[in-house]
Amino acid sequence: MEKIFKLKENGTTVRTEIIAGLTTFMTMAYIIALNPNLLTNFGAEGQPLWNGVFMATCVASAIGMFVMAFAANKPFAMAPGMGLNSFFAVVSANIAAMLSVSYLEGFQAALCIILVEGIIFIILSVLNIREKIVDAIPLGVRMGISPAIGYMLMNIGFGSNVGIYAEGNGYTTPFYTMRDFFGALTPKVLKDGMGAEYNVMLLTVITMFVGLFAIIILAQMNIRGAVLIGMLCASIVYWVGEAVFLHIAPFESLAAASWVPPFGDMMEVTFFKFNFHTFFEIGWFTSITLIITFCMIDMFDTIGTLVGTASRAGMVDEQGNMPNMREALLADAVGTVSGALTGTSTVTTFVESAAGVEAGGRTGLTALTTGLLFLACMFIAPIAAVVPAAATSSALIYVGILMVSGLKNINFDKMDELVPVALMLIGMPVSGSIGHAIGIGLISYTIIKVFTGKAKEVSVLTYVISALFLIKFFLVV
Repeated sequence: MEKIFKLKENGTTVRTEIIAGLTTFMTMAYIIALNPNLLTNFGAEGQPLWNGVFMATCVASAIGMFVMAFAANKPFAMAPGMGLNSFFAVVSANIAAMLSVSYLEGFQAALCIILVEGIIFIILSVLNIREKIVDAIPLGVRMGISPAIGYMLMNIGFGSNVGIYAEGNGYTTPFYTMRDFFGALTPKVLKDGMGAEYNVMLLTVITMFVGLFAIIILAQMNIRGAVLIGMLCASIVYWVGEAVFLHIAPFESLAAASWVPPFGDMMEVTFFKFNFHTFFEIGWFTSITLIITFCMIDMFDTIGTLVGTASRAGMVDEQGNMPNMREALLADAVGTVSGALTGTSTVTTFVESAAGVEAGGRTGLTALTTGLLFLACMFIAPIAAVVPAAATSSALIYVGILMVSGLKNINFDKMDELVPVALMLIGMPVSGSIGHAIGIGLISYTIIKVFTGKAKEVSVLTYVISALFLIKFFLVV
């Protein structure tokens, strides 16, 4: 282990790395079930496709993490990206509707887009072009990515991660702790409006804060594995609450769960199932537009996650550059190709990697551990499913709070640094896209420089990237 991952050089141990990998896995295990839900319209498209995407999610994520572990020796985890998977589902449905084919055929045609995207990224990574794009992001903007991701993590933790929807009376969006619970006029008004779901929400809020403060207190006491222990405490609170107050058996789902991986379904409907015939029928302009869109979102989501998380972990130099960035980007590209080959949307570096980094993960052993757990989930997925979302929210909120501390590195007296960072701080949690927020930051940076007589300080590549984002945001095609 020492020879492969250079543990002493990175100031870590096998135990710390394994705990970090487990912590990362616990915070992102939700994607294993949520991704097939999203890509198959929550099961409406049939069990074989759901099973195929489920297997692809586990396998492709693991492959990407193994490359991250051995090629880049970094603690970053990968899985099908949120936002990109929803967009993929919409594209699949639109292809099916446009060409009057089944959703499965549209899905298999959309996999061609992911394959091309992944191949492009492998080429760009090998040629160091993606690394040059990272370098084109101004240092001030790069330093602002970490705290912006922090706000995004807190927003996820306080809201959409718990996946609670009310019964009616206008409550049709995901439950957000700050907006809906603490923002209610009185508890009675909220309870009357949300019906039976109110009790679930109440338990969720209690669980979330028990876990959060358990992690904070344990961390202050310098206890190793504070995040993981805090999540366990939160889980126990939730399970007891389910049994005592909601009269739900917390582990009932395990009795009827299937423990046999559905390899057959993956081989039948998603593994190397590229529908190039349907893909070519959507037209070259539409095809190119979709490929560019997927590339831009994925590229800057990945860059943002790598730079932001590495900054928090002290893995960057004074210029904000991370060693082995090319290898890390290559791992992301290999993950995307693996996702296309097995049958899922774009595999990208997950922002939840920050939880493992905060737990002490510094090397590829963290990524390797998380990848092995993803493979194990093909057999033990029902166990991962009983971990309450509220418990993972505790970890996401805690890590988000810590990442906000990166604001101390921002020069608030320089408007060309303050404005892009401020826009990213609001842009990431509201848009839900790291890449889009970076785009807004780069556009604002470029405009300020140009109109204050400092146009020469902006690199050519920064101009190009800003122009591409302007086209993406405002050109209707």
